Amino acid sequence: MRYIVLPFLFLFLCTSSSAKYMDNHSCNECHEKIYEEYQTSHHSKGYFSDTLHRKIADKVSMKKYDCAVCHMPMADNLNDLVTGKARPDKSNKTHTDAISCYFCHTIAYVRKAHRFNINTKARQAENYKPTLYGRLSNPDDNDKHSSASNPVYAKKVCMGCHSHKLNDNNVTIFRAMDEKQNSLGCIKCHMPEVSGGAEKMDKRTRGQHASHRFLGIHDKVFRKTGVDINVSASGESLSVVLTNKMEHPLIIQPARAKFLKIALIRKGKVVWQNFIKDPSEDTQGYFAYHFRQGGGKVIIPAHATEGRVHNLYAKESKTLHYKIPESKKGDIVTVSLYVQLAKSDCTKAIDLEDENLTRPQLMKKVILKL
Repeated sequence: MRYIVLPFLFLFLCTSSSAKYMDNHSCNECHEKIYEEYQTSHHSKGYFSDTLHRKIADKVSMKKYDCAVCHMPMADNLNDLVTGKARPDKSNKTHTDAISCYFCHTIAYVRKAHRFNINTKARQAENYKPTLYGRLSNPDDNDKHSSASNPVYAKKVCMGCHSHKLNDNNVTIFRAMDEKQNSLGCIKCHMPEVSGGAEKMDKRTRGQHASHRFLGIHDKVFRKTGVDINVSASGESLSVVLTNKMEHPLIIQPARAKFLKIALIRKGKVVWQNFIKDPSEDTQGYFAYHFRQGGGKVIIPAHATEGRVHNLYAKESKTLHYKIPESKKGDIVTVSLYVQLAKSDCTKAIDLEDENLTRPQLMKKVILKL
């Protein structure tokens, strides 16, 4: 997406590592469990393995790959990618490693900015093994790298890519964190402590490590935990209370939609539902970003001149009211929360053949028996 500016590239290149790049697989030798977890995560997916991302990136531009700053951040020709002098190369390990282990563990600090935050890489001495950062106290060194604890990994490390993004037209196309948040809230939910030390040989007998599966919407169990749903009905009135327990909004990614599917069932038959054909018919129960260009057709976020979002914000509760047929004893009300990884607006802008992206996936279901 088009949110790269030259000052950022200059800053990145000036602080980039001059030490030899450590690819993802090299971490497997000592961090076998973490590497296995990472391989199942969406941090491991990038231009060549994430269909939705690649389709959107190519729709933005077939010359420049602006998304590289966050989705291919260790590219050895990053400047060429974002200026259109080069394209993603499947034979280049710094490209196929996506959001690599080396990138995330060599961030020195994050600088806040209006349009998007900037990850500043640690300087690495040439011809010396690199220093990798994390949250562990008294971390182990090895023959591949030195280790150090860096406070940024408990404070702002996630905010480099997961805070906010505005496009060239100053339209917000992504917002997950506010300036008062730190990374500990992200880590608590998305990187919970699991059994096993951080190294294959747990020399310091830590016994636990932060999971690198980066749990999120793709995990069926995890996605049930973010929102509470409470339902009540009386006469012709139905109320649904949604409570967002997360530290970020319900909708973050501009391609996604989350929506309610509500039905009043009487003697096995649906006598009322909140939409007929498309979930967006229920404007209060449909949560998504919407982007347009000059009031015209729906377009991808990078080119939008206007945008809006219907959201449930961090820790927010919202009561939705519906008028239904007179409820009776024995009626059943079902309220289901779904996620669509690529909403219908997406399919109007790009061609998607993968049904897993367009097919609604259940997040949570609540049943009320009257």
